Amino acid sequence: MFTFTQGLFKFDFTDHHAILGISLDAKFPEIRKRYMRVARRLHPDTCPFENKTDQELANQLLSKLVSPAYNKFSKESDRAELFVILKKLSNTVTQQRSQIQFTTETAKQVAKGGNYQEIYKAALQELSDRQYESLDKTLEITGEISELNLAYLLRKQPQGGGTVVPPPPPPPPVQPPVDQDSRVKPKENPLVEQACSRAETLISNKSYAKAILELKGALKTDPDHSRCHALLGLCYLQQNQGTMAKIQVKKALSLNSQEPKALEVKKLLEKAAPSKKTGKGTGKNDKGGGLFGGFFGGNKK
Repeated sequence: MFTFTQGLFKFDFTDHHAILGISLDAKFPEIRKRYMRVARRLHPDTCPFENKTDQELANQLLSKLVSPAYNKFSKESDRAELFVILKKLSNTVTQQRSQIQFTTETAKQVAKGGNYQEIYKAALQELSDRQYESLDKTLEITGEISELNLAYLLRKQPQGGGTVVPPPPPPPPVQPPVDQDSRVKPKENPLVEQACSRAETLISNKSYAKAILELKGALKTDPDHSRCHALLGLCYLQQNQGTMAKIQVKKALSLNSQEPKALEVKKLLEKAAPSKKTGKGTGKNDKGGGLFGGFFGGNKK
């Protein structure tokens, strides 16, 4: 749907850095901060565009370009793979250095200017500030950023070859354990919230398999989203997969003990649990514990 013909894109490479408007040297915290800023601007619930066409384009840019680009940085293994590809690409562009022609003045300045790092940084900042302001200019500006990246890649790569980009940035520092009682409400992730809304629509239409795929995809972005786990539990319950439903609901409640959807699904599972005496659903947590007895710390014999 979206086509680019400038900069690193010309080398059969998807310039995820250019799509997000970040430098080739950007560390993960900076990448995430930039992504959240762009996602808020493009997300249907928070975008400022009033024109219907702009709203649809914003959603397409988010789902087809921005989110896939960010996903390439969200996992340490994917970041490492991307930097290996960039290193190989740097060797390719160096071999073709004499054939490369730049179309923008800023890229030419980076390619030939004395203080190329400062020129690159300033030009990138100016372009990224405008990148998603007017959506009719987004693709053009993204191409210009990729040209900057190509020029920067050539300047960082010595004439005789060698290493061009820094090693993969270290993963985010491990956060200290969070007290269970402090987990009242997790931070909202607009992409996962959007996926949850789509999943709820699919669930209402009894398209449980499609809803499961939607939710699993969302959990790759935010594996600790309680509502997402709760909805996944509901899907499994509707498909008569009680054990899988219990696992997802337990996970949701461990992340947020007050998650409304998880509590709702838990009640449904308890009602569906057969009693030991009658083999029918009782709707109560008897001494046998029902479906959640023991699993959630119910009464024990």
